[in-house]
This record gives sequence, C-alpha cells and structure tokens, in this order.
Amino acid sequence: MQKLNECIAKLKQILPEDSVLIDEPMSKHTTFQIGGPADCFVIPSTVEEAIAVIKIVKEYDVPLTMLGNGSNLLVMDKGIRGIVVNLNERFAKITRDGNFIKAQCGALMVDVSKFAGEASLTGLEFAVGIPGSIGGCIFMNAGAYKYCMADVFKCARVLDDELNVITLSKEDMEFSYRHSVLQKHPNWIILDATFEMTAKDPGEIRKVLDKRKERRMSTQPWNFACAGSVFRNPDEKPAWRYIDEAGLRGYEIGGAQVSPKHSNFIVNNGYASAKDILDLIRLVEKTVYEKFGVKLHKEVILVNWD
Repeated sequence: MQKLNECIAKLKQILPEDSVLIDEPMSKHTTFQIGGPADCFVIPSTVEEAIAVIKIVKEYDVPLTMLGNGSNLLVMDKGIRGIVVNLNERFAKITRDGNFIKAQCGALMVDVSKFAGEASLTGLEFAVGIPGSIGGCIFMNAGAYKYCMADVFKCARVLDDELNVITLSKEDMEFSYRHSVLQKHPNWIILDATFEMTAKDPGEIRKVLDKRKERRMSTQPWNFACAGSVFRNPDEKPAWRYIDEAGLRGYEIGGAQVSPKHSNFIVNNGYASAKDILDLIRLVEKTVYEKFGVKLHKEVILVNWD
C-alpha cells in the first residue's frame, strides 16, 4: 500500500488533477457497465504523458492495467488493484492523408467508419457497428460480415516492453481469425494505426453503412449493456447456433441474460454482477461442450480475476 500511495503522489505531480482519479468505479468505463473501483485511474492526454506514467508505475513496481474503451472486458466486482491507465477519449484523433486514414488507439470504430465514409473512402463499412476502439479491434483483429481489420490495415505505432515507439507492418501483425501478434506481447500498447482505403462514391458508402446499422439494430441487443459477441465462431457454424440448439437463448443467472435477440450476446439487465456474467459464460461453455463436444472460446477478456 505504501508503494501505491507513493506512486499516486508522484503521478499527481506530473498530471493535472482531473487526470488522476482515486477509487474510480470501473462500471463507468466498461460496456458491460460492471466492475468495482480501481485504486487509481489515470487519464494521460499525450503519448509523452502515457510513457511518463508507465515509467513511474514500473519504478514503484505497482500493478498496471491498460484500458481502452472497455468494450470486451469483464472486470471483477471488487475492482482492480494498482493503477489503471486509460487511453480512450483523449486518444481519439482521426485524420486523413489521401487514401490513408490514421486513427489514435482510443478512437471508436463507429467514428472511424463514419469518418472514412464522409471522406469517400471505402473498406471500413463492416466495422460501423463494432462497439470497440481502434486499439482493442486491432488487438483482436475484430471483424464482421466476412471482413476484418487486417483487410485495410497498413501499419501501427506501438509502445514495446522497453517503452520504445516501434512501427509494425501488416506482416509484422501476424493477423488471423480474431488474432494478432499483440496477443503474444500483452505489455505492448497500440498508440495509433493507419488504414489504406479505396475511393468510392460517398452515397454508395452511406447506403452500406445504413444497411449495416439497420441490420445490427434489428438483430443485436444494442440498447443493453453488453460486450458484443461473447464467443468466437467455431469452424462448423456460428456460436449463436450452438447456444440456441443447447436451449440457452434467454437463459438468466441473476441480472445476466443470454440475449433473447442474439444468443451470442450476454447482456446486463441493469443489476448484474460480474460474477453473474462469468457464471453464465461458464454455463454456456459447459452446456455446449456436453451437448456437442464443441469448446467455445471467449472473446471477452477477464480482468484481474483470481
């Protein structure tokens, strides 16, 4: 505790008062709207500030958790010990240079997709309904409608283990289904990414964006707190079909529910605990395996679970 207090005191010396929050509820920073307090929640505004913060945290040997939009995270009810560094709304700049779009790690996929469309650039329409930020979507090689981030990815700037800024090419990223090289290096931090797009009539792009939005709104529980798709799709058929055939659509544990609208979504009905969500995830995994011999793999990341 002494190390943590000393670390926090040092962080307060280098950052504005509103950038260092004590006992900040993680429920305010995850799309599940679940999670207990972080000991200290830090919001740097520049790459230089982020590097300085991480150096201080490492100097004091205090637990460090990096956070983006929190769209695929389940944080335990007792919260997160140590320092949480949030690279979200203050790292959300999007710019254009010809057929290239550059977005900082905290920019939301929906905003980047719309920005591209308004710039008459095609390639990111598939991502308009993905509820994540650039950083998380590249980490997971997020996708929809048979497209994924790798299809338009050009390069990314990343902080490595020694806090050097390095540039990774598409080949360096080792993209595959819901996978990137970043999963082998959990301490690496995405700063921004550049995407190579193709010019197209903005009216045609808008039609696709509207169609994608309409489909998601009609088939997914967009008005409930959730983390998007819970499980990766097995090779044989979509995860939601296995869950449906196991009779689990609409199944509830506490305030957590397998969405009646789309059974690969687990929603917070407004009073779910993190334990409710995790218990329901485990029930789905167990039931599908017992009935079909298929192991479902989570897309949701468990943060600081014992």
